[in-house]
Parts: sequence; C-alpha cells; structure tokens
Amino acid sequence: MSAHREILFGLYDDETDLLSAVKEANARHLHIDNVYSPFPVHGLDPLLGLQESRLHQAGFVYGAIGMLTAFLFMTWVFTRDWPIIFGGKPYWSVPAFIPITFELTVLFASIGMVVTYYAVNGQGPGVTNAVLDDRITDDKFCISFDAGHASEEEVSKFQQFLTESGAKEIRTKTI
Repeated sequence: MSAHREILFGLYDDETDLLSAVKEANARHLHIDNVYSPFPVHGLDPLLGLQESRLHQAGFVYGAIGMLTAFLFMTWVFTRDWPIIFGGKPYWSVPAFIPITFELTVLFASIGMVVTYYAVNGQGPGVTNAVLDDRITDDKFCISFDAGHASEEEVSKFQQFLTESGAKEIRTKTI
C-alpha cells in the first residue's frame, strides 16, 4: 500500500516552453519532482540531471547469457548426448551452431531488456500507475512539484513560478 502524495503541476503547450521553464526552475533552485512529456524532448535529460540509462549494458549481459546457453547446449548435445555425424561433418561443427546461437542471443537480450525495463519503471501486468492528466500522453507537457512535503511558502513559490513560466493550467492532484 503506497502513501498518497499531493502533486502541484503546470501544463505547457510546447516543448520549448517546457525547456525554458526547467532552466528557470534550475536557476531559482526549485526542486522539480518530475517532468512529463508525450515524446522525448532533446536536451531535457541534462537539465534534469539524469544520467544515461544502463539498459544497454543489461542487454549485453542477457545476450551473452543467451549466446553461452545456445553454444554450450549444442556443444553438449552434439559431442556427448547425441553424437551423430551429419553429412561428413565432425561432431563439434561450430559454423553450424552460428544461426541458433545468434537467435538465442537476440531472444535472451530482448526478453531480458523488456523485463528489466518494466521492473525498473514499476510497470507490468496488474500495475496501475496514477496519471496526473490524460492530456500529458497526447499533446501537453508537464512540470510537477511535490506539494505534500513542502511548506506553504514553498508551495506559493512553486505556484508563482508556474504562473511566470507560462504554464497554461496549474492544478493540484493527490495521487
């Protein structure tokens, strides 16, 4: 059971307005809770202090596990468990292993990366995440602040900032 949070947020119509607002919030030393966008906004990650994802490293590890699984399993099958000579080839015919090794590398990497992505982001079957505003996934951009743990003075600073930065709507929602 998760605790409820009170979120103050402002909606913007354009990504350039959003980028300007984030720069201004950083200049004023306001702690942004989160930024929502219907599509990736170039240049937003460094402004928010976000590091590059390490998902590609996990994908490499999953792919290596898939490659080793395929190669070692075929080695065991064709040299120990079921040694049969096919068309004059030796028991351990590495070039014949390449297609299956490639396919299992891709399979393990793709499934592993999807599962990791969902686990890290708190998504998956049966998970319902709170939505601040349905238009954020369509055409609006959003900057949110945690108003539940902020003093009244900080909340008024957040509201003043959102007004001055060009937010078209300013709302509070408990999620």
